[in-house]
Amino acid sequence: MLVNQTGIAGCFEIIPRLFRDDRGSFVKTFHSGSFGEQGLVTSFAEEFYSWSKRGVLRGLHFQTPPSDHTKVVTCLSGEVLDAVVDLRTGSPTFGEHRLFNLRAAKATILYIPSGLAHGFMALSEEALMYYQVTTVHDPAADHGIRWDSAGIPWPLDNPLVSPRDAAFPTLKDFVSPFYFREEQK
Repeated sequence: MLVNQTGIAGCFEIIPRLFRDDRGSFVKTFHSGSFGEQGLVTSFAEEFYSWSKRGVLRGLHFQTPPSDHTKVVTCLSGEVLDAVVDLRTGSPTFGEHRLFNLRAAKATILYIPSGLAHGFMALSEEALMYYQVTTVHDPAADHGIRWDSAGIPWPLDNPLVSPRDAAFPTLKDFVSPFYFREEQK
């Protein structure tokens, strides 16, 4: 596994080995030893997936403390434009976003630390996203910021967004409970 810095502390783009032959392909998305050697979390509390059709935008989501979590995502089928926004007060990249093109054919994995909002837009006819998180879903801590408030250049002006996601506060109006710590560098 190749682990690349993304420009936001603690957030990494992971390029796994992709084995292809005439039958198809094989990808190992998680290996505790490889993750541990890089200082990444190796214990997850929940795993789930979402299926989206073209033009669906999910996000920008996170869980607040004490139920905040690290999230690992990958696209198992199709293609998405994936985005993270740094919400950690005191972070040198507070309020900044980074974009990633996640495609099943490439098998790229995104490692997202606590304190970053996450979302994506499905670019292919269908997209299947797989998630691992370090805490279980807590409805009281499940929050977000509005998808169009962080300066992200989404490829569609009017994506299909849930009523819940459309009602989130803007980044400007969001009071962050997250704090940047030096050890997150």
